[in-house]
Amino acid sequence: MTETGHAHGHDRGSEHGHEHGHPNGPEIEQAWLDLVATARRSAADGLVVGTSGNVSVRVGDLVLVTPSGVPYDRLTPADTVAVDLDGRQVTGRLRPTSELPMHLEVYRNSTAGAVVHTHAVHATAVSTLVPELPLIHYMAADFGGPVRVAPYAMYGTDALAGHMVRALAGRTGCLLQNHGTVTYADTLDKAYDRTAQLEWMCRLWLTATSVPGRTPTLLSRGQVRDVEEQLRGYGQRS
Repeated sequence: MTETGHAHGHDRGSEHGHEHGHPNGPEIEQAWLDLVATARRSAADGLVVGTSGNVSVRVGDLVLVTPSGVPYDRLTPADTVAVDLDGRQVTGRLRPTSELPMHLEVYRNSTAGAVVHTHAVHATAVSTLVPELPLIHYMAADFGGPVRVAPYAMYGTDALAGHMVRALAGRTGCLLQNHGTVTYADTLDKAYDRTAQLEWMCRLWLTATSVPGRTPTLLSRGQVRDVEEQLRGYGQRS
């Protein structure tokens, strides 16, 4: 469940120790602002409703997370919630999201710098139909291959976190059966982009399979692997 080439999460903790883990430091303040902006964006884009879904970002040895049951538009810098990697709350008066066990399992088992969890409609629909999202589009390569569906378990439980970790093996995102999505990356922007991409692919597959009497063509695993290689050199070179 590692993201090849991204050592952002663990390296920051080991390199800088608690220097960046100070709850009142400027890096924490900026990370919280970015986290709240991402959470608000997930609501504005229709990926969550109300206070559903949650977002986290790792800064050194700390994990900042959205609090439980608080509308994102009400969050201020004074509401910063941070826990250590064992889940102990380090700062903040609000309780962390009930899905904290799931977020922490991602950080413990990968080099993630950020995690986004949503209840996106099309992705959740797909999670009720198949054990993995069929290879309907080559952007499955950005997830490491076919996106798996983690079996259902009650939200906020260690059982759900365990199912999720297994579904994420060798992947950067998964579906949660009858629940939603989880994606991670080295940055919040990338984790969010993966969530949006996953929702789009699920919508694409549902649209293609809804045509009576027709079966959509699918890509082979080999074709997707070729794209994985191509994506490694994609984008602007610094």
